[in-house]
Amino acid sequence: MGHGTLAVDVLRRTKATPALGKLGKKARAKVLAGAIELDEKNKDRVANANILLVDDVLTSGATSSACVNVLRKAGANSVKIACFTRVLDEALNS
Repeated sequence: MGHGTLAVDVLRRTKATPALGKLGKKARAKVLAGAIELDEKNKDRVANANILLVDDVLTSGATSSACVNVLRKAGANSVKIACFTRVLDEALNS
């Protein structure tokens, strides 16, 4: 198995967004539309790369999805998501 390169500066938030905690899945996606972009100086690092995106908490997946979309548009070969905590849908509906 090969070794990867840690890259904490590949993506950047382009606009401030409100806390997403009380928003539903569609509202979260709307808030995040256009809020994440590729830092252009890292374009070559993403093209044809296999990316492991690390997220602290995966709730609806809106933030991760926004990041994955940007990375795929930039030419990433694959994007896998690793998260420390996953909030179950049952917890959101209670």
